[in-house]
Amino acid sequence: MTTLLHINASARNGRSLSRKLSGAFIDAWIQIEPAAKIITRDVGANPPPIITEDWIAAVFTPQENVTPEQREIMRLSDELIDEIDRADLIVIGTPMYNYGMPAALKSWFDKVIRIGKTFTFDLARGDFPLEPVMRGKKLVILSSHGEFGFGPGGVREKMNHLETHILTCAHYLGVEESHAISISYQEFGDARHEASVASAFAEVPVLVRQLGGVR
Repeated sequence: MTTLLHINASARNGRSLSRKLSGAFIDAWIQIEPAAKIITRDVGANPPPIITEDWIAAVFTPQENVTPEQREIMRLSDELIDEIDRADLIVIGTPMYNYGMPAALKSWFDKVIRIGKTFTFDLARGDFPLEPVMRGKKLVILSSHGEFGFGPGGVREKMNHLETHILTCAHYLGVEESHAISISYQEFGDARHEASVASAFAEVPVLVRQLGGVR
């Protein structure tokens, strides 16, 4: 049985294209695997709190010295990390805000990329001392862009700090395989946007069958 962690990061609800796209992915997966376990985390509706000095102090305190107050501070982080640990596939539905992640999604990453939990740090490794603890995760990014040309070779490729940032961070969550489907031209609202929406939704069941091993 596959366990999927479904994350939505849009501040919008019914109008969100990234929510609809990620929802279509989950629906398509359930069609091929009705017994799949879906863990839902809506950071767009319920953003994790930003990192504070107290939180940093708590996560860097040796386990044997952690106070009850610090354990409470880390409780949400522990819960979010547990969701990742249980997941085989992480599905992120997110818009591009100002060429990068929504603040809520960034806060989620800040809460789950945590020393001693999702990565280890060892200077004996030289210039790359960080190593992920978890392995073998898969990631699907389902995004929406107001403009266009953010893919490889596109006119705004260098302005894409959404997928690139997610992929960089996801490495420390044990992600070893990733896929992305996006909708573009949203701010233009023209025929190109309509074609992009249609193309993205058509790609979803194809990717689901590919990842689900259905031929």
